[in-house]
Amino acid sequence: MRRVAGVLAWAMLGSAAGAQFSSVVDSPHNLSTSGPGAIRATSEEEVCIFCHAPHNSTPIRPLWNRAMPLEAYTVYTSRALDAEPGQPTGDSKMCLSCHDGTIALGAVASRSMPISMMGGVTTMPVGAGLIGTDLRDDHPISFRFDAGLAATDPKLRHPAQLPPEIRLDVNSEMQCTTCHDAHNNARGKFLVLDNTSSQLCTSCHQVGTTTITEHQDCNACHQPHSAPSGPYLLRSATVADTCLNCHDGAHGAVDIASVLRRASVHETFEGVDQPDPYQQHATCSDCHEPHTMSHGTGTAPVIHDNFGRVKGVSSSGVLLAAANYEYEVCFRCHAEGATVQPYLPRRIVQNNTRHEFSPTAVSFHPVAGPGRNPDVPSLKPGWSEASVMYCSHCHGTDNAGAGMGPQGVHGSNFRPILVANYDMADHTSESAQAYALCYQCHDRASILNNDSFSGHRRHIVEERTPCSACHDAHGISSLQGNATNNSHLINFRTDIVFPEPSTGRLEFRDTGANSGTCTLRCHGENHLDERYPD
Repeated sequence: MRRVAGVLAWAMLGSAAGAQFSSVVDSPHNLSTSGPGAIRATSEEEVCIFCHAPHNSTPIRPLWNRAMPLEAYTVYTSRALDAEPGQPTGDSKMCLSCHDGTIALGAVASRSMPISMMGGVTTMPVGAGLIGTDLRDDHPISFRFDAGLAATDPKLRHPAQLPPEIRLDVNSEMQCTTCHDAHNNARGKFLVLDNTSSQLCTSCHQVGTTTITEHQDCNACHQPHSAPSGPYLLRSATVADTCLNCHDGAHGAVDIASVLRRASVHETFEGVDQPDPYQQHATCSDCHEPHTMSHGTGTAPVIHDNFGRVKGVSSSGVLLAAANYEYEVCFRCHAEGATVQPYLPRRIVQNNTRHEFSPTAVSFHPVAGPGRNPDVPSLKPGWSEASVMYCSHCHGTDNAGAGMGPQGVHGSNFRPILVANYDMADHTSESAQAYALCYQCHDRASILNNDSFSGHRRHIVEERTPCSACHDAHGISSLQGNATNNSHLINFRTDIVFPEPSTGRLEFRDTGANSGTCTLRCHGENHLDERYPD
């Protein structure tokens, strides 16, 4: 009987798996007493009867022997999905008649009484292939996979390119049977193709090329069923948790986990399906596209290879499918739609860094282009007035160069994610450590020697006024400032510098090379058009 049943199934349905074949008799789908799996009938010897019957079956082809489940599923959805899955149809519904756990495994149309199972099992047990009725954590099924969908989503192959083992149904819909052959377990998990090197996944998905070996295995990050994340089918609840499965310092990858425990971090560990293009949180995939990352170095402002083909926003505000420069990745969150407020209170308030770094801005650190000032005598060797820098020259892992963590804007003990200490409190005593961030590029001796401003030493040493009291490190937008009042990154902090009482003015005026006037009140002293040099 076993042999006849096995041959019957093969003759009726054939196999999508090609030459490599393993009979259903020797697979977990054999629920008869002779089955090799943990779930077996108490006395039933027929193999095929749990799904098919030559007589007294349902009208559903092929000789279907089970009731079809009700259309009461919560279907998969994701912002990244261009298809629109509906309730399960066709072969998928047949598979779910067991795997959704709502119908007894032994309930077949050809028998008046359900077939009894060992151990009192009735429906599909947890851990034995139970999918349930909530399909939000499973690969989407029962959607039309046609040329139109492939044209809409360039990360999908054209259905004409699918190998013969990957079959859509008569309605061109993706079903469970596109990936699984219920009668052939030669490759494990009833897969129609071996997926050791992700060839099953990449038969449909063309996500790009990565040279990161560990990223070449889809299963390292994704699981097609019961995925903790839901959308994106990640192996952990969030993008970050999935990445940290390897990047935890214990699996040979770069240790990001320890950096994310520092005082100031980018990662928020929020859900995986946030609004786009302007994200309201930060996670690993906002800066890294894991399918296209590679090893290598870059020269500012060109994006590093380890970012991959990640989205960005240009200096003119255009949304880019792939950023070319590091700052374009930062602008994706820190430009239009930015929710992060300025770190310090300023005379001119601006939280759109695209405006602050714009080459048309009044003054700016040279991120999106060389700076405006042709005379910066404090620059250290290796830097010049024509230099361009990365955002990550200032923001990133502290002490990364000393082997204390990976490069990149992950986390730091210095807020806000600064690579070195930058004291911002009023009455700070000047030292190499107090302004270590500034002194990475600007020579301390030159600053204290007043080479670029005659009042530097008096202000930061004698008056103990922090650099941030006068200078706005990002820049001042031309939409708000002007070259007379806001050159040299001048944008006063309003919690340290106040309007001059008699005039109500709070301003700096640039009067030429290394000269200007200030009208303000600071540290209890009033300055009315006070000129420098003195």
